[in-house]
Amino acid sequence: MFAGDGNPKESSPFINSSGSSGVEKTQQYDRKNMALFEEEMDTSPMVSSLLSSLANYSNLPQGSKEHEEAENNEEARKKVVQAPRMGTVMGVYLPCMQNILGVILFLRMTWLVGVGGVLGTFLIVFMCCSTTMLTAISMSAIATNGVVPAGGSYYMISRSLGPEFGGAVGICFYLGTTFAGAMYILGCIEILLIYIAPQAAVFQIEGLEGAEAEAGMLNNMRVYGTIVLSFMSLVVFVGVKYVNKLALVFLACVIVSILAVYGGVIKTAFDPPDFPICLLGNRTLFSKGLDVCAKTIDRGNGTITTKLWRFFCDSEFLNATCDEYFTNNNVSQLQGIPGITSGILAENLFSTFMKKNDILEKRGLPAVEDPDIPLANSNRYVLADITSFFTLLVGIYFPSVTGIMAGSNRSGDLQDAQKSIPIGTILAISTTSAIYMSSVILFGACVDGVVLRDKFGEGVNGNLVIGTLAWPSPWVIVFGSFFSTCGAGLQSLTGAPRLLQAIARDGIIPFLRVFGHGKANGEPTWALLLTASICEIGIIIASLDSVAPILSMFFLMCYMFVNLACALQTLLRTPNWRPRFKYYHWTLSFLGMSLCLSLMFICSWYYAIVAMVIASCIYKYIEAEKEWGDGIRGVSLSAARYALMRLEEGPPHTKNWRPQILVLVGLDEEQNVEQPRLLSLTNQLKAGKGLTIVGSCVVGTYLNNHPQAQKAEQSLRKLMETERVKGFSQVVISSNLRDATSHLIQAGGLGGLRHNAVLVSFPKNWKKATDSQQLSNFIEVVRETTAARLALLVPKNIAAYPSNGERFTEGHIDVWWIVHDGGMLMLLPFLLRQHKVWKKCKMRIFTVAQMDDNSIQMKKDLITFLYHLRLDAEVEVVEMHDSDISAYTYEKTLVMEQRSQILKEMHLTKNEREREIQSITDVSRGSIRRKNPPNLHAQKTDESAGGSVEEKPEEEVQLIQGMNTTLIPTPTNPTSPTSLSAQAVSPGEAVQMTWSDAIDNSKNPSVAIPEGIRDMFNMKPNQSNVRRMHHAQKLNEVIVRKSQDAKLVLLNMPGPPKNRMGEENYMEFLEVLTEGLNRVLLVRGGGREVITIYS
Repeated sequence: MFAGDGNPKESSPFINSSGSSGVEKTQQYDRKNMALFEEEMDTSPMVSSLLSSLANYSNLPQGSKEHEEAENNEEARKKVVQAPRMGTVMGVYLPCMQNILGVILFLRMTWLVGVGGVLGTFLIVFMCCSTTMLTAISMSAIATNGVVPAGGSYYMISRSLGPEFGGAVGICFYLGTTFAGAMYILGCIEILLIYIAPQAAVFQIEGLEGAEAEAGMLNNMRVYGTIVLSFMSLVVFVGVKYVNKLALVFLACVIVSILAVYGGVIKTAFDPPDFPICLLGNRTLFSKGLDVCAKTIDRGNGTITTKLWRFFCDSEFLNATCDEYFTNNNVSQLQGIPGITSGILAENLFSTFMKKNDILEKRGLPAVEDPDIPLANSNRYVLADITSFFTLLVGIYFPSVTGIMAGSNRSGDLQDAQKSIPIGTILAISTTSAIYMSSVILFGACVDGVVLRDKFGEGVNGNLVIGTLAWPSPWVIVFGSFFSTCGAGLQSLTGAPRLLQAIARDGIIPFLRVFGHGKANGEPTWALLLTASICEIGIIIASLDSVAPILSMFFLMCYMFVNLACALQTLLRTPNWRPRFKYYHWTLSFLGMSLCLSLMFICSWYYAIVAMVIASCIYKYIEAEKEWGDGIRGVSLSAARYALMRLEEGPPHTKNWRPQILVLVGLDEEQNVEQPRLLSLTNQLKAGKGLTIVGSCVVGTYLNNHPQAQKAEQSLRKLMETERVKGFSQVVISSNLRDATSHLIQAGGLGGLRHNAVLVSFPKNWKKATDSQQLSNFIEVVRETTAARLALLVPKNIAAYPSNGERFTEGHIDVWWIVHDGGMLMLLPFLLRQHKVWKKCKMRIFTVAQMDDNSIQMKKDLITFLYHLRLDAEVEVVEMHDSDISAYTYEKTLVMEQRSQILKEMHLTKNEREREIQSITDVSRGSIRRKNPPNLHAQKTDESAGGSVEEKPEEEVQLIQGMNTTLIPTPTNPTSPTSLSAQAVSPGEAVQMTWSDAIDNSKNPSVAIPEGIRDMFNMKPNQSNVRRMHHAQKLNEVIVRKSQDAKLVLLNMPGPPKNRMGEENYMEFLEVLTEGLNRVLLVRGGGREVITIYS
């Protein structure tokens, strides 16, 4: 980056090593105050340009590869991105309400209360609602850990637990959504054929009994179900936009129906509706076809029989032979809805489970019955259609609490997904749970048990049981539930194909790839076809009570893995796990996971096993095959080898990136670590997670120096144990430190378990080092990490860093974000603040705005960016205005270059070298001191290190004249060695300067300058170096002004020089950049994104 005069660039793997010429770069970034970083602008853009590009996307890409793909996609650039519109209510709360409330509430809730009892049903509702609430808490944590695109739970699980789990659970969720569509369609047909238009049945069931009547009903469901499924599929295929527009209409139907039920409950308190039930003894009679609830009626002077008589007797005459139970028992009439004040709740508290074809009986009523006489005329009684038991009720009820993913599936359409998803989802679950729990109690308190257990309303003239309770009319519920089931079915047929398409496009299941294709507008045609085919399987089953447990299995498995994902992420404490939703805990996630697993086996143990087998098969299909050894150790070795091989497959995804650090430490003569605080900093960065390798070097040969290496390794391990650094130590023996360090950087780690970051201390006293190799060793480390695409962390003044036992009670960690090189600067403060030492420090982010940047907009964009990253930090945009390059900067640059040139051309002893440098600097300083024009302003600077001349006070000469005025040699001394001609300076690089007369050596006779050095005074400073020195000084002034009291300052580290000529210059720039700061951590990214807004 810092090239010397006239030296060709080395061929190197560095960023932009073969890019545009220095003149082009200079012109491109002139007046940008970015001279230190201009060589790497192609790969590390200015923050302002990054933020402006991010502001143009509604969903940000995940990493560098995705950034490139987005930039190369012309259509994506041309497409106008509409701003998200929906808030919490419209985007999350109402869609969740619509998906949760539905067919089970209207068709089965009263039956569940009647069979399971108020207490049993309340327990079922509480368990299921608790499961979904705990799952929603876990889902909220995952959904607020970044942007969740379409795919909902599949996307969350696959990106949290990997493609195997994601694919398995994604397929389960897809099958659950598909069978939910079948369940809604069957509910729709049930309402149509039983309550709205019974005469529309294709297979008539009038007069049929037992299995024949049941088969006829199921066949009707299959025929009409297939017709409705075909129609709905056609609607979804032709106009999915109409489905979305009608969603609110269908939701309105649900809400109106529920309000009608609550209105009816209130009305029963003072005016119960008239819904009489006819009982024979204690048996509930089938009301259809009855004229009056009596055996005979008196008309005129005689007694005539009723239709009920004819049902049980062989003729209509009074002397006819009748059924014995009919003869022995009286007919009575019971009020089906006695009202909320009737006290019927006490009767309905406990369960009344029934076997198939049992007669609904009123408990507490006397009846004369001979158990030896077989049942006759069973079709005139209301019979149980299935055998009921507690676990069956759980399986039938659970689908009524699913639908909690509706909000996360729409995250791309929300104004603020990270706020709306948790609030909307949890509010929707709370609301629906309150509706379900209150419904259980109110149904038990208002409706008689025999009516509640009457699943199809056969004892109340074929009315929908919940409709009998509604106000003002039962038809409100009938039509409301019909349209809501239609809408839910359409939503399932709309959502399931898109989920399958998302899985297919990920390519994790090869034979599903065909379903990733669709129409030109992206509609998943093939996926819709497969969805309709699978949905038809549910239609063929035809029984809503049989389909419900199937989809319960798939949804429970999906929810179980959502909880598992949240628990694992929390326990593993991955750096990317930063949910904005804070009210979660791994114990809640494990409780939710346990509840899901328990409910799976409670609902149906064989369905649970089938669902788990399907998921396991998909998992094994996606997973690469592995071999297992014999015995425990063989399994452990095989698992370790397999894990290492998996890591070898490719770099980790951006969200899984965490610093795997190689710490390079120096050893003294006793083989003890010279900078123990490096390991303290490592512990604070790692918090015991991930890979840490502490490496050191011993100079010599392996045969002669092996004992020293062993001693050094023991010293490293002891210090690692003291500092609680979990990792490995590695000592390399080589003939020189340079090669040994290179070996560590290249060969550290094993297979895929390799370091991705190098931590090395800034060389102290590099200006007066007895061994000049220390300087070049450090810069070679910078070069090699850049070539290897490794991140580099360089703490300066490491002795001032806190130990692990210290605690900062307040203060700031300041991040100076100059260029974007992958986000390391953002991630490191977050990791440090996880440690007790830095926990109470607040994070501040400063970024630099140029003259042509809108600093107000930059601040808004940066705040938005940090919000999506789930980072809490204060933001400040610092404006760096153009200013003249001072004479001091020019002189400092000249002295720096003169010194570098002398050290390279003269082979002197240390004492001679220092004396020559001193004499040159004295003369150079004197040239400015003797003739200061009246408009110059002197300012003293003080540098910390001692020994060389740069550490002594010097006057800074700041000129006022304009920057673009060309330099004109003074008439008194037109050939002054340090004067600049106008022709020597290219446009944009001209520096306004007034220079002194020629140096008069006679005034300083004690200084004898050798002839070879005298030519150095004819040097002109390299204009690139002048600008870099100017940038370093200006940036340092701003940093010191803003961050002098910060506990730690993190700063972008400029790139290394591309050739050997600029090494001392590079170090000088770093010194100037960090001068006056106590703790500085210089950071270089590894050329890839390490932080993402995605989950």
